[in-house]
Amino acid sequence: MTEERYYLYPVWVRLWHFINAMCCLLLILTGISMQFSNPKVPLIRFDIAVSIHNIAGMLLTANYLLFFAGNLFTRNGKFYRILFPGFPGRLKAQYHYYTGGLFRGENPPFPVNLENKFNPLQLFSYVLIMYLMVPVIFITGWSLMYPEILPTRFWGLSGLHLTDLVHILSGFVVSIFMFVHIYFCTIGKSPVSNFKSIINGYYEDH
Repeated sequence: MTEERYYLYPVWVRLWHFINAMCCLLLILTGISMQFSNPKVPLIRFDIAVSIHNIAGMLLTANYLLFFAGNLFTRNGKFYRILFPGFPGRLKAQYHYYTGGLFRGENPPFPVNLENKFNPLQLFSYVLIMYLMVPVIFITGWSLMYPEILPTRFWGLSGLHLTDLVHILSGFVVSIFMFVHIYFCTIGKSPVSNFKSIINGYYEDH
């Protein structure tokens, strides 16, 4: 069977992805440390965890602006556009593949090529995370760094506490997405082929 190689990950995407992964890991680790550590035996000393968390958040914000600008001014942005006519049906087909067809050795219903880097479920989840949840994390995170900009009360609740709650919940959602994303990266030509792709830029199929 002929092997296909598609150059889908230019240097800027790979650099963005690496910085994004490192910052997310630091944010998850320091966030858990601040939220759940025993003050007497902290995973990371609280003041150090706060500093690392803030710095990683700033870097991630700048990195996100690179992602947004890259998608706005390069062809990479087309991969994140949802064509809504027929989209629910495409989601259903991909769901059935992941829950059955994959284990029966069937071919994927939406193979990767130069025009389609993501299958419908990937596209939906990436757009949801990158264009909704991540901005929510940034807005709430920066607001917590400068709490004086927050309203004192909102819907009868403390503006600070409500912002903190939204920040924690959105961070939890993105954390779950990250680990699910890593798992699905093992579904490819081989368990490591997708990880190689983000290093050398080439997606390999057969």
